[in-house]
Amino acid sequence: MSLKKFNFNVIKKLEHARLGQIHTNRGIIDTPVFMPVGTQATVKGAFINDIEKTGSQIILSNTYHLMIRPGVERIKSQGGLHQFMNCSLPILTDSGGFQVMSLSKLNKIDREIGAVFNSHIDGKKYILSPEESINIQLGLNSDILMVMDECPKKSTDYELIKKSMDLSMFWAERSKKQFGIQPHKALFGIVQGGLFENLRIKSLNTLRDIDFDGYAIGGLAVGENQKEMFDVLDVLKNVMPENKPRYLMGVGTPSDILGAVIRGIDMFDCVLPTRSGRTGLAFTWNGRVQIRNSKYKNDNTSLDENVDIFDLNKYSKNYLNHLFNTNEMLGPMLLTLNNINFYQELMSEIRKHIKNGTFLDFYNKYIHIL
Repeated sequence: MSLKKFNFNVIKKLEHARLGQIHTNRGIIDTPVFMPVGTQATVKGAFINDIEKTGSQIILSNTYHLMIRPGVERIKSQGGLHQFMNCSLPILTDSGGFQVMSLSKLNKIDREIGAVFNSHIDGKKYILSPEESINIQLGLNSDILMVMDECPKKSTDYELIKKSMDLSMFWAERSKKQFGIQPHKALFGIVQGGLFENLRIKSLNTLRDIDFDGYAIGGLAVGENQKEMFDVLDVLKNVMPENKPRYLMGVGTPSDILGAVIRGIDMFDCVLPTRSGRTGLAFTWNGRVQIRNSKYKNDNTSLDENVDIFDLNKYSKNYLNHLFNTNEMLGPMLLTLNNINFYQELMSEIRKHIKNGTFLDFYNKYIHIL
């Protein structure tokens, strides 16, 4: 069987909102799209077949965590990440750059070497260079790879953010060189620059000169408020390449997604629906439900009577409240599926309304509810 070339097409635009399709070797991805997060080769609390049944078209896994456990060679021995986790969907792997920030107490950054880590599991020393990050992702056989970058925490220190952005651009060029020519895979660059307009523009222009298959916006969802995030997207929406997918990393809430789609973003990922599902927060079309609250003890209505997938409409809030308050594992499993399904319903509705030319009405109806 011949391998299919990675490709992206914009089908329709409604002001800045875009309806599109990403063609991968493992199938077509309709955009705007939300990617459930399967950090360690699993979407926590859910079977991969059930994730597919929700309408999910691509998932995300994490290079850093898979490098530490179980190790790339073990996954390669099984034929790659898809075979290892029994997943037929396309997989995007992030580069480990976010862990450079989130595990900063356990590493140091060297411009030439990369990130020198001590494992958060057993203290073992690792070196994650731009080249090694690409090699690991190729070993995992992911469909979309991310360049190695440094993701700084929110800061008003211009020189600090500029230094970090310059480092990320240096690593991006090295990542592209290591990636080489892989027509059936894709490599995305990551725009950095914090909340500084000129740094964001400079970063994007540098990445465009290197030339990537897609462009991600990193360094957000790290402490800034929603307005600050949208201000960055407003800076970039008129200058991002039209013919390449745009990916907002690590975002976010349903209202974050709506606000980003209206500013031209095509791809999203976030742990929020699964993490919230495990802690008792359900997302619904009527807003959020904190299922542990005592007011649901005698509420025999379902989270959404119209959602019959997995028979979710047959479980009452009363019962779900009981499951969580007795620490039964079925509770987090059911809410995880509910939340992933809701996010995929949201993306489907977004795509439908862009296609029909009614997205602005849909946006105005739900931006303050969700």
